[in-house]
Amino acid sequence: MLVLVLLLAALVGVTLGLLGGGGSILMVPLLVYVAGMETKEAIATSLLVVGVTSAVGAVSHARAGRVQWRTGLVFGVAGMAGAYAGGRLAAYVPGHWLLVGFAAMMLATAFAMLRGRREVDPRKVHDHLPVPQVVLEGLVVGLVTGLVGAGGGFLVVPALALLGGLPMPVAVGTSLVVIAMKSAAGLGGYLASVHIDWTTAGLVTAAAVVGALVGGPLAGRIRPDRLRTMFGWFVLVMAAFIILQEVVVPALAR
Repeated sequence: MLVLVLLLAALVGVTLGLLGGGGSILMVPLLVYVAGMETKEAIATSLLVVGVTSAVGAVSHARAGRVQWRTGLVFGVAGMAGAYAGGRLAAYVPGHWLLVGFAAMMLATAFAMLRGRREVDPRKVHDHLPVPQVVLEGLVVGLVTGLVGAGGGFLVVPALALLGGLPMPVAVGTSLVVIAMKSAAGLGGYLASVHIDWTTAGLVTAAAVVGALVGGPLAGRIRPDRLRTMFGWFVLVMAAFIILQEVVVPALAR
């Protein structure tokens, strides 16, 4: 079973490398339904995997000059505060409802991918950083990340582009730094009440990182719009499966 989990984790990493985000939304269902982890342990492990994989991906973007550090650090620090609060708050939320919330996050991700990535109007790109709005957005996105363990890249990239005034390639690179920061904080919040299997978590993280390194070079050979649409439908189906398992089946069993 562990071999299957590692293979699927590598596939999630490939998706991350190809799309620059989105693949992490599959990590929690993988850990719950395939690896058999308890929900909160799976979310905590997912935060570790997402954080490390995003940090590795951010390195290549930083070397290419596609990271705006000031904007990323302001957003990231706010996101860390929200994510840590979300991780601590999760101790008081039943695992069942965390999974339902995660399914809602998957639905939002699927719709964002099916809609496609919108180009930012050049007139909205600016040099002034609206710190209060960036901090507020970072807190909200971080809170969601801390609660359900998803990186939230589809929320971070538009926020950085519109509020931070960053060109899309720089917003994507900067988002990886932000996701790594808030995933680390969310994990810290969870570790106050949740114990994880560090050996399994380390193996899954390594598999996802290898997958991301493999997926990166493939990005230029596959049409990203087609891949994003296919992945969006797949995430939509997975979200429906979780809702069926966690909401519909229990309701029918009553």
